[in-house]
Amino acid sequence: MRICITGSVATDHLMTFPGKFTDSLLADQLHTISLSFLVDDLQVRRGGVAANIAFGLGSLGADPVLLAAVGADFADYRSWLDRHGVDTTSVLISEVAHTARFVCTTDSAHNQIASFYPGAMSEARSIEISPVAERVGGLDLVLVGPNDPEAMLRHTAECRERGIPFAADPSQQLAGMDGPEIRDLIDGAAYLFTNEYEAALTEQKTGWTAAEVLARVGVQVTTLGKNGAKVETAAAGEVARVGVPAERGLADPTGVGDAFRAGFLAGLVWDVPLERCAQLGSMLATYVIETVGTQEYEISAADFVVRYREAYGEAAAAEVEPHVTAACG
Repeated sequence: MRICITGSVATDHLMTFPGKFTDSLLADQLHTISLSFLVDDLQVRRGGVAANIAFGLGSLGADPVLLAAVGADFADYRSWLDRHGVDTTSVLISEVAHTARFVCTTDSAHNQIASFYPGAMSEARSIEISPVAERVGGLDLVLVGPNDPEAMLRHTAECRERGIPFAADPSQQLAGMDGPEIRDLIDGAAYLFTNEYEAALTEQKTGWTAAEVLARVGVQVTTLGKNGAKVETAAAGEVARVGVPAERGLADPTGVGDAFRAGFLAGLVWDVPLERCAQLGSMLATYVIETVGTQEYEISAADFVVRYREAYGEAAAAEVEPHVTAACG
């Protein structure tokens, strides 16, 4: 199974604030906020939703194809992704703009305040999927991740026109898109990825009920934060609900959702049941929350299987162990 990941590629500037944002928010002054937080750490890391997902898939041996727009400053980042099993051949290099920037501050309660500068990402709207499919001998799934909104709509439309299954992952772009655009993004998707808040926002903006959203997609995957994730289909309703493996420490939640998607998609490549896909996603997400940076984790097959077995049992581990060993042995 060959998967193409579309969406953002960015440089992350990650800061930590030792206090709580909420301590500085005054309920009667929310209309005129002007705040500055003295942070005690700064990490500059590789990021972007598409790159994070592709990195996770590459680390699990799934040979993903990355399709995105970046700046001329992408050379080192490209080398990094290439070394971790990501096909970056089709990435568009802008002649005028820098690679996108993500600036995020996390407080002691793991609340986040973030800003995103799109930069070269705005040129993703000019990218066609068909030449990529021809180059790699066909695509089995295209994940349409958060990106330039016009690019997201174009990728989705092209997938429909060419009969390529697609996964809708609008994520943070939901806030800036209107109902008709969101309906265009998710209608007919083979998979829909959201968290709980995004699922509710999708329903509010599209005017569709939860049941109507589910009826328009093949599989709906909803992450539930510390409570794990659930998987639903229109035909069978909820088919899986998985918990979160035990964490060895909480370092930074940035990129946890991207890692979940990477693990889930790796499960699709390995052709394991949807419950195993969700478990793999939760396991990989746990690795990310234990590290600062979205692509700084390392996977050992032995460690991964042991932790997976502890979380989900012997039978579940037996199904995924051959794949993990082959990919990360």
